[in-house]
Amino acid sequence: MKIVALVLFAVTYVLLLALPKWRAYIAAYVGFLFMCLGILPWENFASAIDWNVLMIIAGTMGIVALFIESKMPALLADLLISKMPNVKWAVIALSLFAGLISAFVDNVATVLMVAPIALSISKKLKISPVPGIIAIAVASNLEGAATLVGDTTSIMLGSEAGMTFTDFFVMDGKLGMFWIVQIAAVAATLYLLVLFRKDKQKIEHSERTEVKDFFPSFLLIAMLALLIGVSFIKEKPDVTAGIICMGLMGVGLVYTVIRRRNFTGVKETVKEIDFKTLLLLSGIFMIIGGLDAVGIIKDISDLLVKASGGNVFALYSLLVWASVVISAFIDNIPYVATMLPVVTGIAATLGINPMVLYLGLLSGATLGGNLTPIGASANITAVGILRKEGYEVKTWQFMKISVPFTLIAVAVGYGLVWAVYA
Repeated sequence: MKIVALVLFAVTYVLLLALPKWRAYIAAYVGFLFMCLGILPWENFASAIDWNVLMIIAGTMGIVALFIESKMPALLADLLISKMPNVKWAVIALSLFAGLISAFVDNVATVLMVAPIALSISKKLKISPVPGIIAIAVASNLEGAATLVGDTTSIMLGSEAGMTFTDFFVMDGKLGMFWIVQIAAVAATLYLLVLFRKDKQKIEHSERTEVKDFFPSFLLIAMLALLIGVSFIKEKPDVTAGIICMGLMGVGLVYTVIRRRNFTGVKETVKEIDFKTLLLLSGIFMIIGGLDAVGIIKDISDLLVKASGGNVFALYSLLVWASVVISAFIDNIPYVATMLPVVTGIAATLGINPMVLYLGLLSGATLGGNLTPIGASANITAVGILRKEGYEVKTWQFMKISVPFTLIAVAVGYGLVWAVYA
């Protein structure tokens, strides 16, 4: 049964790479096949899927959709740009702003919010928007590892490691991942300052975006406040965070119906929920559950321990830098979903606290997606926006910005995580 499971797993990954548009259906079908073949027992179906992760993602996407529709992010960006003297500082400000938003909002949604502002500036000054939008995309990806709700990978890690929202800021009295990511972001931004040093054209400030509905902003603030609040409650259901996110999204949908007096807003919001990602994750959870049930996860853990000679630093280094390379070419969601239980197994085998390995995996996989135009959904989105504007971005153009930015950020994160948690 192990061989069958391993072959199916390998075929699944090949298909996920070869057929990206169908990956959600591929994962779901293989997950169902695992159950039909007895690799994942039917009675383990409910426990294999992390319902809390799925609910957090769905609820957050819905609330973010309402937040974007309210135009509050656009207003914040306008206020930010109005303080900038020239293009160089405008691009830096937009990239930092995108990063800050992305710590709490999906990376793709962040790019869709901020990129149009960079496009508008470029059109007015008749300059290429390519470098600026690439900078926004990579900065957005970087900050996905900063908080529990910043990225799907962070949500999965939080669930696997039992981390709360506040653990990303301070954990066991130590510097949390949020601050490590901020230090890495500052270091990587220094490269952007050098890159855009010659772009000193002045910017004429346009009219500010008008926000007519502040309720979605209150919803987003309430979500963050409640996630922080419940993190202090030790004995609580595993799906508490998911229920909070889904419940607040429900409040937002009801408010939208009452305000508009029709269901149009509800339909628009629901459309923004990425059901394919939810289906992909469900399938991946079933596949990983099956691999765990037949002992393959433990086998992979033992193999990595042997490869590193049982040396924790060697293992940590291998995990971080291998994750960077792998995530540059494949989506980090299935990769992280696969590796989290492996890391848990490695820690159990070595008898160590797994946190340094967990955070190494998160930083390598999340930041590593920045290396190439296809390594992260936000990058693909940014390139797509530019293509619609008539700019065909070549791989070398993207990597000229992304590679130095990523390597600087990963190197800083790599050093800090080890120094703080080893």
